[in-house]
Amino acid sequence: MWHICLASNDTYPSWGYMVKKGATTIWELWNGDTAGPKMNSKNHVMLLGDLIPFFYENMAGIKTDEKEAGFKKIIMKPNFEIQDLSDVDASYMTPYGKVVSKWKKNLKHLDWNITIPANTTAIVYLPSDKAMIKEGGIPVSKAKDVKYLGKEGNFTCWEVGSGRLFIQC
Repeated sequence: MWHICLASNDTYPSWGYMVKKGATTIWELWNGDTAGPKMNSKNHVMLLGDLIPFFYENMAGIKTDEKEAGFKKIIMKPNFEIQDLSDVDASYMTPYGKVVSKWKKNLKHLDWNITIPANTTAIVYLPSDKAMIKEGGIPVSKAKDVKYLGKEGNFTCWEVGSGRLFIQC
């Protein structure tokens, strides 16, 4: 949650404050606009360099499996518990094609649409073991490219092949 506040606020101290003051990179000091010019090197990661990966990896849940070549195996694990966030619609172009994570939730229900590109697989983390899963419109029990892997903490884990997956929890 602190990442969202750090970026969306425009009051001191926040990245939004830096942008409001004309920054194009993250200042070395929070008070970069009032500190002496020699105190700021202006040689840091671009302003959104840390925020964009947070959006893709935590909000949309799109990550590469670090044990495989870039996005040959994809990890789909959004943080559905981020406060004040009820839906995400994100896509990422990998070397194999587009990965899509589109979800919407309310207090009782979660709908999640996933697209996995050709010639890849994904590990999908579901926050419930009572999910209704369909691959290409077919119930998961009849789908050939979906395999239950077990539980990991509060999640059930599924390995899926390329295609479209629709999940309701």
